[in-house]
Amino acid sequence: MGYLITRREALERCTAMGLLLPGPGFTLSTVGEAWEQAEKAACKPTPRNEVGPFYKKHAPSSNHLRVLGDLGMPLSVSGNIFDTRGERMQDAVIEIWHTDHFGRYDLTGYKFRAQMRPPAGTYNFETVMPGHYPDRVCQHVHYIVNAPGHKTLVTQLYFATDPALEGNPDKNYLKDPVLQSRELIRPVMLRTDSDLPIAKVVFDLCLERS
Repeated sequence: MGYLITRREALERCTAMGLLLPGPGFTLSTVGEAWEQAEKAACKPTPRNEVGPFYKKHAPSSNHLRVLGDLGMPLSVSGNIFDTRGERMQDAVIEIWHTDHFGRYDLTGYKFRAQMRPPAGTYNFETVMPGHYPDRVCQHVHYIVNAPGHKTLVTQLYFATDPALEGNPDKNYLKDPVLQSRELIRPVMLRTDSDLPIAKVVFDLCLERS
């Protein structure tokens, strides 16, 4: 039966094979410590963001929010759901909602609102890029994420391509008073494997234990 080797054993083997070359002043111990710190940083809880006034319960279960005829840039969002130990969440429930292309929330129905129970800690959904509406500066998608034994995560996804950020999210993200963390702004990649370009965003989520 096989067994998992320790991080130190992995480092020693990689060093012996020339696959890891510690820089001047680094030992296996300091490299291991840096590795652990990097892993902890990768599993830092997703910053929270307010729920906003337009949340509605009982959204339908779906990951296809965009239908034929919807105006706006097609948007594909995907990501992984972790806990702070870096383990994938197998039983999380994600609720998402956002405006249409014109910055309008559907307050009578459930357009651009959905919930998902993603298997294996990975989620994705297809929608359109949300528009701007008068009370907010930046385009955004709302999230509520729940999982047994973990704190509810209320947050929002923002886009580095948002015209409100003027091409410089690092400098301009505080233009939106609700947006308090640069970490919530994600790069956008244009995918052209269909007739129309699709904006693709990866937004991983990390939940704290309760």
